[in-house]
Amino acid sequence: MPHFDIDSPIGVIADTHGTLRDESLTLLEGCELILHLGDIGKPFILERLAELAPLFTVRGNIDTQLWAENIPWTRDILVNGWRLHLVHDIADFDARTSCDAVLHGHSHKPRNEWHEGRLFFNPGGGGRRRFKLPITLGKLWADERGLRGAIIHQPLDA
Repeated sequence: MPHFDIDSPIGVIADTHGTLRDESLTLLEGCELILHLGDIGKPFILERLAELAPLFTVRGNIDTQLWAENIPWTRDILVNGWRLHLVHDIADFDARTSCDAVLHGHSHKPRNEWHEGRLFFNPGGGGRRRFKLPITLGKLWADERGLRGAIIHQPLDA
């Protein structure tokens, strides 16, 4: 399991579906770690995000092309002692998994809530707008003060 000791927030993005916004890149600057929670859409997104910070990702249901073949469906990462479990669709989460936070995407609906001692965090959709849902990404802090997240809303375009 990868382990990180970092001082800055973790950038969390999901459901880009082949669109990476300039606003997202600006908001992720300064993060020491970036997590993409699937439905990436195009490989250039991972290349660009990896230029900002170490990047870990999981595969989403649309990531079926050859370039995504080696991306895992789930992944566990340890950050400052906090156990983070990454999965695209929360329906695929096994509740027996030992973790402090479940980071997921798929629904495009932002979520930042504690349930039965775990943080369930969905940064929402970071790509094109879907339905009437906002365009968002997230930041997580995992340190001696605790584990906490924030949903950041991005400006909407037409």
